[in-house]
Amino acid sequence: MSGIDIRHAHSLPPAQARDAVQQVADKLADRFGAECAWEGDTLHFKRAGIDGHIALLPTELHLSAKLGFLMSAMKGPIETEIRRVLEERFA
Repeated sequence: MSGIDIRHAHSLPPAQARDAVQQVADKLADRFGAECAWEGDTLHFKRAGIDGHIALLPTELHLSAKLGFLMSAMKGPIETEIRRVLEERFA
């Protein structure tokens, strides 16, 4: 099983950071059909072939995802899109 592990620094106040993570989640849901739910400061997302979370920390966020066999073939485009959206929201 392949995975994606991204750490992205930020300097946003907690409320703005949470809003930005929610925007990332909305993109994931729209683009990849993922279901998303918050548990404390961690946003969990899941769809067939992808299971992961985005942990919101004071100075960074940590995205970790496990990709199933078929989604592993799309790891590059998925990771590129996630990084692009993070750059947009946390520039």
